[in-house]
Amino acid sequence: MISLAAAQERLFALADPVPVEHVPLRAAAGRWAAAPVVALRTQPELPLSAMDGYAIRFADLPGPWRVIDESAAGRPFAGLVATGEAVRIFTGAAVPDGADTILVQEEAARDGHTLTLDGEGPPHRGAHVRPVGLDFTHGETLIDAGARLTPARIALAASAGHAALPVHRRIRVAIVASGDELRTPGAPLTPGALPESNGAMLAAMLATLPVELVDLGILPDRIDALTAAFAAVDADLLVTSGGASVGDHDLVRPALEAAGTDIDFWRIAMRPGKPLMAGRMRDTVVIGLPGNPVSAHVTALLFVQPMVAYLSGAAHPLPRRRTAIVGSALPANGPRADHIRAVHRDGRVVPADRQDSSMLRILAASDCLIVRAPHVPATAPGDSVEILDID
Repeated sequence: MISLAAAQERLFALADPVPVEHVPLRAAAGRWAAAPVVALRTQPELPLSAMDGYAIRFADLPGPWRVIDESAAGRPFAGLVATGEAVRIFTGAAVPDGADTILVQEEAARDGHTLTLDGEGPPHRGAHVRPVGLDFTHGETLIDAGARLTPARIALAASAGHAALPVHRRIRVAIVASGDELRTPGAPLTPGALPESNGAMLAAMLATLPVELVDLGILPDRIDALTAAFAAVDADLLVTSGGASVGDHDLVRPALEAAGTDIDFWRIAMRPGKPLMAGRMRDTVVIGLPGNPVSAHVTALLFVQPMVAYLSGAAHPLPRRRTAIVGSALPANGPRADHIRAVHRDGRVVPADRQDSSMLRILAASDCLIVRAPHVPATAPGDSVEILDID
């Protein structure tokens, strides 16, 4: 068995990120920037008011002033504010030439065109004025290559003058399940048959990623059928579930090899998910997940989602761990990295009482995995642990 970290590193070495395309901003959300996003303009380009009030000259304090006009967002006052003059101004409006301070309306009293102070104290010089370049300046790098294009970063790119962004094209992912016992969800079940759940789960785990899914359905436990299906795959990534162990009916590995797959590694020092395998079949990266649904979920979280992110140009494709306080004792760990289903409760993470990797109900009730490295000592309530959040 190889370590989890070594397996992830070797998986990423199997392929390079896919080619780049330029897409409109609204199609770029959730993808990764393929190049640095540089500001094409300065924001703000003019000094702007941060409040509703009056644009004045600080030197004219404590007033009074004569209100000569107004400045609104998109409709600036084009004149000059002279000594003793003020301009009514609204949030986001350009501060007129000559003015350098905003007297907020709550601290002002107006009688016709006459304006006087009516607050707790005079404003400081430059009060409530957003200076030129407060947010960013022309030519500044705003989004690094490999950063996820979140809604806020999409807005930032738009504000910076971009209508489209370079991203890696969508990843074509083929999903297949194997097993004579599996039936399409909702179909009638004969004795010994089971609803196939991994396909729907994997599709859900990839739903927020930039992928094109190809559902190959359920394949029988026949090496000829498996080999033919694998050989015909046209995808960047093939994800299988089931048949990855060493039993007489575990035919995925020999079928993949018969279809031309070079298996890079198989069996990982982790729990659940030890019998995961990965390799390359021509231009397709192959990840063989265990058929056990909880094992499939954990390995998809640690291998499938990160591989999609890596192929999409992510600078940091692995899921981010964070620390939390554990709510109950955990025994010393063995030689495999453990991923314990747990839930946040009263400010702590509490592991489920049962960790059987066939129990989807416990997985569905969990909101995180407690990650324990090989051979770590026993953990007491109140100790810090590493966790991975799960949806």
